Amino acid sequence: MSFFRRPDYRSDTTNFLNELKSKNPALAEQQVEGRSLLWDKDVNHEVWEDLRAGRVEQKPYVYQTNHS
Repeated sequence: MSFFRRPDYRSDTTNFLNELKSKNPALAEQQVEGRSLLWDKDVNHEVWEDLRAGRVEQKPYVYQTNHS
């Protein structure tokens, strides 16, 4: 048996998440739906290429003026 093994220990966070999932079984589906609103999108690579091509390089220090 390993010295570091703690088979009966569960963190407060693990207990909270397990309790939350048991109280709301539809939570996993809601998470997937919420993620799809912002993240799971099809990418139009042609548009991204146009955006990258039109990008203007920024100076390292944007507030620097060219005055002496």
